[in-house]
Amino acid sequence: MPAPWGIRAVCQGATTPLALPPPPSQDSPMDIDPEAEKAMRVQAKAMMRKRTRALRASIPKNAIAARSAHIVERLLAHPAVVAAKRVALFFPIVEKNEVDLRDADAALRARGVALFYPSIDPDSRVMVFRRVDDLGALAERGLGFAEPPHDAEEATALDVVVVPAIAVDARGHRIGYGAGFYDRALPRYAPPAITIVVAFDFQLAAEVPDSKDDVPVDFVVTDSKLLEIPAAT
Repeated sequence: MPAPWGIRAVCQGATTPLALPPPPSQDSPMDIDPEAEKAMRVQAKAMMRKRTRALRASIPKNAIAARSAHIVERLLAHPAVVAAKRVALFFPIVEKNEVDLRDADAALRARGVALFYPSIDPDSRVMVFRRVDDLGALAERGLGFAEPPHDAEEATALDVVVVPAIAVDARGHRIGYGAGFYDRALPRYAPPAITIVVAFDFQLAAEVPDSKDDVPVDFVVTDSKLLEIPAAT
């Protein structure tokens, strides 16, 4: 796990250092308390989340739509998506300028792909993916985003899981809204499912502070590029 110092966030092409302590010199070694290190990582994530959300909120809606269209085009051309029969998507929180995948939903349905969307049990807070045959069945159910009915078919296996992010780096580590739903859910589906983060170019970070509970993805698709994440060694 990389040291927490020197973590940098990339916004609009500029690299901005986060306010974290400098590394110890070789002449003055310093033991970092694990709890203090964890707290610094949490702080760094919170700062990066706040900055990137503010940047995303400042982008005009027409630009978000155009960028989303480029992401959808690249996503639909991804070999894993082309071969997939069962894909998990997410419905955009439009007011938060999330990547809009509704055109991907329509195109995949036209291919005969079965589509699933995240659903969170209100009691256990466990996230699963449930089949959605009509986007009209999605509704806000108390957690701020559109979910399928809780009695819809639950996925037992998926070919591709498309994952949202507020920030993501070239190692496949991401920052979400902080609840950890995807980090807990993804190991139940992937592998064999391929995991793909979709994000705007300005959400790419030089490094996302990670912890042992974070689950990196396999690919990142943005409006201008496709990143394949090297396998962990």
